[in-house]
Amino acid sequence: MTVPQTEPIALPANMEPDNPLWRYALACWQNPQLARICLDLQAQGWSVTRLLCAGWLGVNGRAFTGVEDAKVTEWRARVTGQIRSARKSIPRHHHDSHDLRNELARAELQAEKTELALAWHTLTLKHPETGNMLDRNTAILQNLRAAGPLREPEETERLATLSLMMANAMEGASLP
Repeated sequence: MTVPQTEPIALPANMEPDNPLWRYALACWQNPQLARICLDLQAQGWSVTRLLCAGWLGVNGRAFTGVEDAKVTEWRARVTGQIRSARKSIPRHHHDSHDLRNELARAELQAEKTELALAWHTLTLKHPETGNMLDRNTAILQNLRAAGPLREPEETERLATLSLMMANAMEGASLP
């Protein structure tokens, strides 16, 4: 079977991988319950990076429309998603494939960091406006709703819990 060649994705020269959005993602990930909710939503078709962007924007009083830059979407589909798919194809407890699965997990994290750097680049260059929503918890919840594909009542409660945790993610976070 021949795999078609694809052109490399044109990445901006001035991306900032270590940016406030990435640091917010790290802070969120320090809360195991928040991480679990994000991963559960990911298993249902949501994008964790979209959730993190929505949360960060809400924390900063900004709205997330649900529309993201085509480069972010392309990166997620062609790179992050493909690495995640490869990692998930390897059984978690298969001894002989353990090292490969771990390497793919590390590559997936790097791909997510790049995805968030692309999102940050877009947010700061194309939409540099500051916050204009007064209640950050409401802003985060509205943004989370805009970030995902589901509108079921049980998801509303989970999103409300997630929004409260995201609002508090930076408080008490021990970041490098």
